[in-house]
Amino acid sequence: MGIDYIYPQFEVIRNDGRCTNCRICEKQCANGVHVYDSVKKRMVCDESKCVNCQRCVCFCPAHALKIAKNDCTFRENANWDEDTIKELYKQAGSGGVLLSSMGNPKRFPVYWDRILINASQVTNPSIDPLREPMETRVFLGKKPSAIQRDEQGKLKCELPPQIELSMPVMFSAMSYGSVSYNAHACLAKAAQELGICYNTGEGGLHEDFYVYGENTIVQVASGRFGVYKDYLEAGAAIEIKMGQGAKPGIGGHLPGAKITGDVSRTRMVPEGTDAISPAPHHDIYSIEDLGQLVYSLKEATNHRKPIIVKVAAVHNIAAIASGIARSGADIIAIDGFRGGTGAAPTRIRDNVGIPIELALAAVDQRLRDEGIRNNVSLIVGGSIRSSADVIKAVALGADACYIGTAALLALGCHLCRSCQTGKCNWGIATQDPELVKRLDVHVGSQRLINLMTAWRHEIKEMMGGMGVNSIEALKGNRLMLRGIGMTDRELAILGISHAGE
Repeated sequence: MGIDYIYPQFEVIRNDGRCTNCRICEKQCANGVHVYDSVKKRMVCDESKCVNCQRCVCFCPAHALKIAKNDCTFRENANWDEDTIKELYKQAGSGGVLLSSMGNPKRFPVYWDRILINASQVTNPSIDPLREPMETRVFLGKKPSAIQRDEQGKLKCELPPQIELSMPVMFSAMSYGSVSYNAHACLAKAAQELGICYNTGEGGLHEDFYVYGENTIVQVASGRFGVYKDYLEAGAAIEIKMGQGAKPGIGGHLPGAKITGDVSRTRMVPEGTDAISPAPHHDIYSIEDLGQLVYSLKEATNHRKPIIVKVAAVHNIAAIASGIARSGADIIAIDGFRGGTGAAPTRIRDNVGIPIELALAAVDQRLRDEGIRNNVSLIVGGSIRSSADVIKAVALGADACYIGTAALLALGCHLCRSCQTGKCNWGIATQDPELVKRLDVHVGSQRLINLMTAWRHEIKEMMGGMGVNSIEALKGNRLMLRGIGMTDRELAILGISHAGE
């Protein structure tokens, strides 16, 4: 108590008339919020431990619970808001760096919501996706700049290694350790069923998941956790992680408490020790150094795998992407500042980087201006929330999108933003065996399949309404977009006109 006391953020409201003292809420809460008081013969709660994960609300058979934001607040101040004051108190009391999970929650502009999609009417009729062909497949990798023929005049159809996707969406990097075995199993099974890919993240690949290799992207990060020849050969592509949207310019840290059993073996680090990824790759300090790693990985896999380079969206991203396109990489993945994470310094997550919409438009235009757009494919991530966001991203120049938080929401995540504690009540961001088993692999993978099936239907419908019958025809077609409520400078960067023009 005293100067460091912060009133609980959430209030647990229990309807005593409905509560039967069944104690299910006590069993379901990993944070110890609910306790049965044997003296008073009723349930009581410690609200200071509540993260509003909604697990107790969902499983209460009597519908006796609800979680509300507490109305006990600091005096209103437009400059010193409540979150800022609470964070200041925490640091004054601990001397530690603030950690947060998931994506940036601040009220920065979401440009997807300020972009509108054009529709065909009379002179360019729409297409009925139920009765006419609609191509959602995409191929990621280098493409020839022009049609080529051999000495007999026949078309040369050989391409460098490609990733084939049934739709322009993939599950983004989430390492085994930051998320559970069951979460990885859900992503892998769903990716295989859907004909898309999922990404291992920087934690290596569990031996049980090698069977999903054709639908797996294996990641090589600065810590090189779990990286060896069989791992590199297991996936459909290899991704070099230079940075991520939630924490550009810094490394990663998986606490030793999560380095248990299979996680330790998969990552190839001692059990119980922290797995710390350096901020830079200590063998990469230039585009030439990056090119050497790209070449080495291609040599290690007999040039059979496309190489992806993943970077965070930062202010000079167009120049960075131009260099990567010349490094020999086949694909560039760009992660915007709203990208999710298991844990990141709060100040980094909330203040570093730029929106993915602006980064994508700038990169696509720069590569086109330099005549090297076909040298690489572009994947973008960082708060892709719906099929409409996917359509807008493709029209701005993306070949495909990564989704992370949307996939976790499909698995049951309630965005309580406490992943870093390892006490995920939904069995996703945890290594606690009792919590992990709460995520049913069959149910979870089916929910992911359902989500992507719905998105694919919506993508076809939107493309049909635009009079476009393939993702390839939509890619970079900014004439199909209009902005609303944006400045001329924002519109110029995005390369789109204002609504009404």
